[in-house]
Amino acid sequence: MLQKTAIYTISISLLIIIGGIWAVDNLNLLPVVASSNAPIYDELFKVLFVIGIILFVGMTGLVIYSLIRFRKKPGQVGDGIALEDNLPLEIFWTAVPAIVVLFVGLYSYDIYERMGGMQSLSANSHDHHSMNSEGRVWGGIGLTSQDAIERNSLPMINVDVTALQFAFLFNYPEGEIVSGELHVPRGQPVSLKMESKDVIHAFWVPEFRLKQDVIPGQPTVINFTPTKTGKYPIICAELCGPYHGGMRSTVVVEEPEEYQAWFKQNSKQPEMEL
Repeated sequence: MLQKTAIYTISISLLIIIGGIWAVDNLNLLPVVASSNAPIYDELFKVLFVIGIILFVGMTGLVIYSLIRFRKKPGQVGDGIALEDNLPLEIFWTAVPAIVVLFVGLYSYDIYERMGGMQSLSANSHDHHSMNSEGRVWGGIGLTSQDAIERNSLPMINVDVTALQFAFLFNYPEGEIVSGELHVPRGQPVSLKMESKDVIHAFWVPEFRLKQDVIPGQPTVINFTPTKTGKYPIICAELCGPYHGGMRSTVVVEEPEEYQAWFKQNSKQPEMEL
């Protein structure tokens, strides 16, 4: 009886694990992929999802096994044998979580580095129009490793972002454009230099898999390359006041020709001399 129960438990556990792995690869569990950062981040999600399934199934299986294996037998009197320690078991349940945490930490660092989190932000072309007197960037996310390689062939789109209760304003210095929407061309690297005028906000675009705090007096930078045309929500992900839930905007990813037409239409044209 016990052997059959163990076989059933292991078989069901394997089916659940295999089903979970299949779901990660085939079901659309995340928002649409719209930037070069998104596939990198999704790798981390898939790994964590699979680890979570294995741990859940393993722990649930052990609980079921223990309930059956150590249940009170007919005619049994008392509480059973008292087990005070089990050194191999204690080593096992200490080593396994330690290995899992170490693996997740190292893998997360690798993902963060590939997304541009460890790149120097001082090399960004935003340096020529700093938003504070010191021109210091306090933190942010640089270009992905692949985008950094391709940057030489594609010019960077620089945008200054101002966050205030309860809106985002986007300033394009090259065209002297101030917009309530962020317009960017598909396939071209974009650099946002952000600063808050009041409290802490957060710039979050789920489809880009990017989120960066916007802090008063401490400019932060976020870099990305959009890969899919469309309109995607920009959400403030930091509680910033009574109307925090309404602090939203839109990033419009356009084909390069459409972006150039928008930029030309909205940029300040030099006045003609009569």
